[in-house]
Amino acid sequence: MNRDETKEAQRRSDAEAGRWRDAADRAETLVRQRLDDIDRVAEHNQIKVLRAMQRHKVSDFHFVGSTGYGYHDIGRETLDLVYAEVFGAEAAVVRPHFASGTHTIATALFGVLRPGDHLVSLTGPPYDTLSKVIGAPGDGTGSLSDFGIRYEEVPLRSDGSVDWEQAERIVRADTRVIAIQRSRGYSWRPSFTVEQIGSMIAQVRRLAPQAVVFVDNCYGEFVETIEPTEVGADLIAGSLIKNPGGGLAPTGGYIAGKREWVEKAAYRMTAPGIGGEVGAVPEGLRLLYQGLFLAPHIVGQALKGAVFAAGLFGSLGFDVHPGPLDPRTDLIQAIRFDSREQLIAFVQSVQKASPVDAHVVPEPSDMPGYSHPVIMAAGTFVQGSSIELSADAPVREPYIAFMQGGLTYAHVKYAVVSAVEELARQQLLSNYLT
Repeated sequence: MNRDETKEAQRRSDAEAGRWRDAADRAETLVRQRLDDIDRVAEHNQIKVLRAMQRHKVSDFHFVGSTGYGYHDIGRETLDLVYAEVFGAEAAVVRPHFASGTHTIATALFGVLRPGDHLVSLTGPPYDTLSKVIGAPGDGTGSLSDFGIRYEEVPLRSDGSVDWEQAERIVRADTRVIAIQRSRGYSWRPSFTVEQIGSMIAQVRRLAPQAVVFVDNCYGEFVETIEPTEVGADLIAGSLIKNPGGGLAPTGGYIAGKREWVEKAAYRMTAPGIGGEVGAVPEGLRLLYQGLFLAPHIVGQALKGAVFAAGLFGSLGFDVHPGPLDPRTDLIQAIRFDSREQLIAFVQSVQKASPVDAHVVPEPSDMPGYSHPVIMAAGTFVQGSSIELSADAPVREPYIAFMQGGLTYAHVKYAVVSAVEELARQQLLSNYLT
């Protein structure tokens, strides 16, 4: 390539980059009010967490940790109290011993349910990994069904709302637990706001006053100013490498709610009669406290990135859910692509824009708990962390990528614009450009 050709190629590259910068600026202008709203929610939640820590007199000796059985671990015990107050609950257990959100949710459900009990999912099929926890009768895996717990689910209506006519047919006098999944999972439906969850719980109390209402709170913590436990949920659970860990927690999960049910979950976590009284945390308590303190701000940064992504991809003509101006109740931004190639290119671009393992190229592969190959961008400091920027998708029709997280808004903006540029470079945007 001679000098003139080089100059022309650079000119075209600069013009193309300028085009996407202009598109990004227009998208940000479109969503400005939503970004400001998110900042106000983050400020509210920041003060809530701060006051809880002050009220329980958190000090540096709470970060020391313990060994052996961990009896009287004041740091662990105080963290439980702080979480309970933040979530408006009677009690909580917060532990690095939980391997994942799925493990935490399974612990909560196994703590409450007994052989012969009836479990109902009010919000359609659960997230892919939880379907393995529910299992099938006699599957030999130790699933809920394997232990004789009967399961039914209420399919959602086409608009994503609860089908109460179906619920009345499925929910019975012996229904023990009614489960609600706050986030969308791998689906196109809207996530449920805390207000909507409160209305569901009120209706459940009329249908089955004896039932324990459990809410899978993953991806939802600190997105709104209140949590499901503040509108009647008996028990909630979530992962510390999602929202409440603030990007610092290296592992773990939490369970919060009414004392009776939290205690039963704690018995399942360790052993009957022991519960939350033991369980050494040799190190890392500071990260759990500090992560919780940072969580409202970090969640706000991730949300702003999701809103920006919806604004930019929506402006290009892609289907996005939620829309750029829609209310938010979880971190997840869904983007629907036309082809397998678009989907893979998007996820790979997010990986390339990561601070960790940017040189790695993700490919679709089988993953435990999933029925289809999954492609996942996860260039994160904490392996698999969903509060850090990540994107994943089952490689199946419809080709929907689910993006979530981001420790800083600037990083998410950069990653999203880079993804658009890569799609354009691979000539995968021709149907969207005029």
